Amino acid sequence: MNLTGTAGCVNAHTHIYSGLAPLGMPQPAERPANFVEILERVWWRLDRGLDEGSLRASARFYVAESLLLGTTTLVDHHESPDFIEGSLDVIADACQELGLRALLCYGATERNGGRDEARRGLAECRRFIASNRRPLVRGVVGLHASFTVSDETVREAGALCVSLGTVMHVHVAEDLADVLDARRRGFHGPLERLVQLGVLPAGSILAHGVHLDEHEVRSTESHGYWLVQNPRSNEGNGVGYPAALWASGRVALGTDGYPSNLRDELQALVRLARAHPSGEPAGPAGLGRRLEAGHALAAERFGANALADDRVEVEPGEACRARRVVVAGRTVVENGRLVSADVEEIRAHAREQAPRLWERMEALG
Repeated sequence: MNLTGTAGCVNAHTHIYSGLAPLGMPQPAERPANFVEILERVWWRLDRGLDEGSLRASARFYVAESLLLGTTTLVDHHESPDFIEGSLDVIADACQELGLRALLCYGATERNGGRDEARRGLAECRRFIASNRRPLVRGVVGLHASFTVSDETVREAGALCVSLGTVMHVHVAEDLADVLDARRRGFHGPLERLVQLGVLPAGSILAHGVHLDEHEVRSTESHGYWLVQNPRSNEGNGVGYPAALWASGRVALGTDGYPSNLRDELQALVRLARAHPSGEPAGPAGLGRRLEAGHALAAERFGANALADDRVEVEPGEACRARRVVVAGRTVVENGRLVSADVEEIRAHAREQAPRLWERMEALG
C-alpha cells in the first residue's frame, strides 16, 4: 500500500465544486440530524450558491492541490443548479490548463426545479460530451441519485447514455434514505430501480454503495459496473460502513469532495475496516487494490495505454506531497512546485472568491 511509486493516483469519485469548502465555509445555523439534512443545510446550499466565478476558483484550487498531492486523474460529479449551462466547460478548462486528467458529468436532479431542471442537467452532459475536444478530459452522463429523480428522468438519462455511447455516474445507496425512497416506488432498492429503468450501461460508476447487500454488490460486478468507496465522507456523514463491497473486484477509492489525498483516504479505509473485519475478508492488502481499481476504471474511459505516461514521484516521509508529476508526458509539478500555473495566485483567488460564495449561501436561508 505504498503510494511512493510511479503511478499517479486516481480519485474515482469527487466533487470539484466543493473546492472552496476548506476556506471557511459557514456551519449551518441548526445542526443537521441526519444525512438528508446535511445535504439540505450544507451541500445543496453550497451548490446552489455557485456561479461561474466561484466555480472557476473552486476548480482551479481543487485541481492544483490535487496535483500537488500526486493525484493525476479526477472522476468528478458536478452540480450547480443556478449555473448549469457551460458549467462543465469551466471545470474542464481548469483541468486542461493545469494538466490533470478528468472524467466529468453533470448530476441531473429534480430537487430544485423539477423535470425542467433535470432536462437542463442532461442537456449539459449532452452538450459537453458532443463538443469537448480537450485531450485530458472526457465526459459521461450523470444523475444525482435515485431519490431525487423521477422514472421519466432516469429513462431519459439511460437513452442519452445509449445515444452517446457512454456510461452513467450516479450516487447509489449512500444513505438509507435512498433505499427507502426506492422501496416506496416499488423497488427493492435504488440499484434495482436504476437497472430496471435502463440507465446503467456496463462500465457505469456507482458512488458509495453503503447500503447494498452482498447479492447486490455481486450483481454490480456481473453487470460490469464500478463501485467507488469514500471512507472519510461516509464516516463524516454518519451513513454507515459499506460492509458488502468486498464481494466485487471492481471497487475503486474516492474522496467525495474531501481533499484529493488518496493516502489519507486509504488510511481511513484501513482504520474503519478494522472495526468491520467480517466485511473485509481480504484484509489491508485487499483494500489496497482499491487504488489499482481506480486506474482500471480510468483506463476504460481514456484508453488502455493513455495513463502510461502519468508518473509521480512522492517526497519520502511526506503526507503524499508530490515531488514530480508528469501527466500525458507534460511535467506539471517539479521539485514539489506546480509549474503549469502560479499556485499562489490560484490560492489567493480562491480566498477572494470564498467569502462571496458564503454570502450567497447565507442568502439562501
